[in-house]
Amino acid sequence: MFTRVERSSALPLGGNVLDFEGSQVPFRSGDSVAAALLAAGISAFRESPVDESPRAPYCMMGACFECLVEIDGKQNQQSCLTRARPGMAVKRQHGARSLV
Repeated sequence: MFTRVERSSALPLGGNVLDFEGSQVPFRSGDSVAAALLAAGISAFRESPVDESPRAPYCMMGACFECLVEIDGKQNQQSCLTRARPGMAVKRQHGARSLV
């Protein structure tokens, strides 16, 4: 399970929220989309194109591509490398990613 390491110098949430499939997800300034979703308890970001099993971020540095999501209508976005912005719309990615 993903949890934040709380520190006295941690930035407050500050009212920042993004939309994940109709749910409001709070995040801290500087959070990646993946960090915000994981901190909110969301662990399935996409489905495997082979057997449709749920997948989630693994490396959190852009190497594994397990964190692919759709952001503001654009598929194949690496959520671990994308900074969360207020109001962005994020959805799970289903099936094989499009190469076009």
